[in-house]
Amino acid sequence: MRAWRPLLALAAVSVVLAGCGSADTPGTAGTAASAAPAGPWSFTDGSGKTVTADKTPTRIIAHAGEAAALMSFGIKPVGIYADESVKTDANLKDLDLTGIEILGQEWGKIDVEKAAALRPDLIVGDWWPAEKAHSGLEEGVDEKSKKLAELAPVVGVSQGKSIVELAKGYENLAKSLGADVDSPDIAANKKRFEQAVATFKEAVAAKPDLTVAAMGPADDKLYVANPEYAPELLDFQSWGMKVINPQSPDPGFPYWENLSWENADKYQPDLILFDGRSFKPTSNADWGKKQPTWFKIKAAKAGAVVAWPAYWLHTYGDFATELDKLTAAVKTADPNIGD
Repeated sequence: MRAWRPLLALAAVSVVLAGCGSADTPGTAGTAASAAPAGPWSFTDGSGKTVTADKTPTRIIAHAGEAAALMSFGIKPVGIYADESVKTDANLKDLDLTGIEILGQEWGKIDVEKAAALRPDLIVGDWWPAEKAHSGLEEGVDEKSKKLAELAPVVGVSQGKSIVELAKGYENLAKSLGADVDSPDIAANKKRFEQAVATFKEAVAAKPDLTVAAMGPADDKLYVANPEYAPELLDFQSWGMKVINPQSPDPGFPYWENLSWENADKYQPDLILFDGRSFKPTSNADWGKKQPTWFKIKAAKAGAVVAWPAYWLHTYGDFATELDKLTAAVKTADPNIGD
């Protein structure tokens, strides 16, 4: 199970990186990037550092979710590195990746030689404050992969306390790269998101006693997510959903409380938000067969389970889609199941 990073405040430091790319290097980003202003360019990274360049970057390599965020604003990277197959990555599976070099499809493994051949002038990856590193460049990844950071400046928005803030951060980055963030398509996505939030709030308000727990079942343990380190869960809480805060997060790894399967019923929510990533088996019924104590949780036994978009959201459109699914589950949920 991949680690989820805590949130730390970092002091701002200015880093000047002049002359990114060369004048005769053609940009191969999307339509919005091709219209990027000549420069100079700057962006304040999630770490607090301000990165500057003489020219606006156009040849961009991005981590999966961050690439999806840029593409939602019309900026097409020249290369993408992902933590799993691009065909199954929730951010990328429905995107047209034609013409984009795939540099890695496993966490911590990036083909840096292939990346160097793309002559990037910017690398984009979320900033994870706990590791003080960007996506794919954290401790534990292949040492050769870390050399990606030697090819070009690395920037990204910080994984913080709200997916809305994360999406806004990538909107600001896209704008700095020349995207028209006020285009009709983008405005329509943002409006759909605003409507999804309003509908979600109404559904939650109609069931004030409904309790929810976000869980990630695995072979060895049942993991109960700590909202303090999960920005989408913090958004849900801020919109009125009663997401349970676990009592005893792991002291050295506080993203989760780790329960043995014998203690799977420690919490009895009315609705389970089931980690929607690539855990196997991936259905409520499958886990009941694999770990019978899963059904000691009353909500699991009743089938009151809905996929949770765990830790991957980056765009207004994706958040709107996932919120609509959660809203439908809230509307049909029984607030008395966990009693």
